Amino acid sequence: MQITPTTLEAIAGIIQAEFSGDPGHLITGFNEIHRVQAGDAVFVDHPKYYAKALQSAATTIIINKKVDCPPGKALLIVEEPFTAFNRLTQHFQPKQYQAVPISASATIGENTVIMPGCFIGEEVRIGANCVLHPNVVVYNNCVIGDNVIIHAGTVIGADAFYFKNRKTHFEQLETCGNVVINDQVRIGAGCTIDKGVSSDTIIGKGSIIDNLVHIGHDVVIGERCLFAAGVGIAGCCNIGNDVTLWGQAGIASNISIGDGAVVQAQSGVAENVPAGKVYFGTPAHEAREKMKEVFALRQLPSLIHKLYDK
Repeated sequence: MQITPTTLEAIAGIIQAEFSGDPGHLITGFNEIHRVQAGDAVFVDHPKYYAKALQSAATTIIINKKVDCPPGKALLIVEEPFTAFNRLTQHFQPKQYQAVPISASATIGENTVIMPGCFIGEEVRIGANCVLHPNVVVYNNCVIGDNVIIHAGTVIGADAFYFKNRKTHFEQLETCGNVVINDQVRIGAGCTIDKGVSSDTIIGKGSIIDNLVHIGHDVVIGERCLFAAGVGIAGCCNIGNDVTLWGQAGIASNISIGDGAVVQAQSGVAENVPAGKVYFGTPAHEAREKMKEVFALRQLPSLIHKLYDK
């Protein structure tokens, strides 16, 4: 999320934090660790990730321990960085709710058809020659390109599935990103595409998504991808161009899938998939090797019988 440049001292006042650094140090945005750039603030609340945050491109770190401040950066020290990040989101992008089906602030391109029952949120941008079938929901700030077709009941831009487990409840991380759907994308019925926590979830040009597919927060999908029904993609995955995911394939969070890769049906992917490879199984592995493993397991009962028959 980008903001009007704001001083370190002012931000510290909003979240009631100590700070280390020049009081006039400017903060121009808030992002998660995988999207940060110079000017951004990032939060970290576990010692395991301190070094990653401190050495990242972020120039301000919201942290729960006093540590040495790297040159050119600033620290905001607060007991609960997760909650502090939520306060900043609520301050700079308070939630907006509307009582009309299509916001007056939405922009809808020429020859685009919006069928009955659709909901179009604040500041949504939809290009030309699109078709949104009945009961499609597009949350605030989402962007849809030209020649996009979205079938009935699909939801674009719901909150990220991102919670911190407290002793008495789960605290949700306030999400302030959006979804960007590029030109010539086709999305089936009953799909859900979550917005980024603080940046964009992106669907590349010409990609085809079947019915009942879920795409998690901050996922980046390349061009001309093909996802069959029931695919589930967890947050922060990076998927290249021309990737095929067959029915009910599941992709764990923070996975990268290279250009031209194929994941076969009902596979569970928990490691990166190189470009051009075909993966299969749970846990998924290169298909030829996985099939050899499956074949070997099928021989196991007969081998056991032969052993005991002796």
